[in-house]
Amino acid sequence: MMTSRTYFGGIVLAAGTCFCICGAQAADLPAPAPAPPPVAYVPPAPLAYNWTGFYFGGHVGGGYASSSWSDPITATGNDTFNSGVGFLGGVQAGANAQFNWLVVWLEADFSWSSLKGSGTDSIGDTITTNTQWTSTITGRIGAAFDRLLVYGKGGLALAQDQSSITDLGGNLASTSFMRTGWTAGAGLEYALSEHWSAKIEYDYLGFGSKTLSLTTPLLGTVTPSATLNVQEVKAGINFRFGGP
Repeated sequence: MMTSRTYFGGIVLAAGTCFCICGAQAADLPAPAPAPPPVAYVPPAPLAYNWTGFYFGGHVGGGYASSSWSDPITATGNDTFNSGVGFLGGVQAGANAQFNWLVVWLEADFSWSSLKGSGTDSIGDTITTNTQWTSTITGRIGAAFDRLLVYGKGGLALAQDQSSITDLGGNLASTSFMRTGWTAGAGLEYALSEHWSAKIEYDYLGFGSKTLSLTTPLLGTVTPSATLNVQEVKAGINFRFGGP
């Protein structure tokens, strides 16, 4: 008859045998694969700057005007004089639309100016042209290199002209009128932030010939014709709103 001691010993022997078999099987298993190294975080590339939207701003700069009159006395030949460099400053507003790298837009600007020049006619009378302000309404086209915009422009030019003659007796006759002409120019603009940009621009404004009618006691009525051309260099800043 099996005693309790014999029975307990069999259980211990069986448990030990099972432990040995399981341990041997576990030792035969392959080692676990090492964990992959952590992937470094790469931030997404910043989006290219988009120029689309409405904007307004201001500018300051310098201008150079030249005028040519037919001689008031002989009505032949030309009396040409330059104003030298004068100050200008004003405002501009427009709207951009960007298509990939191509940017097209419309802009209007207005500049107060101090472009005044004078000369003399064939007998010594003083003739003067004073350009009091200029304005342009233009279409523009440009190429965007992210935050840098390179552009050209062209369109309508306006100017307020005050022309006068002072005869040898000191008598003054003047006339003031608005000239209409054309303009062409080019510039660079750089985006300083999402909404602000700075620019520098050159513009040429050409105006045709205008017949003047001026009357003084010594000269009577003279009708010279006068042309006007203006060159401007502007530095400005714009605030853009709207768009994406």
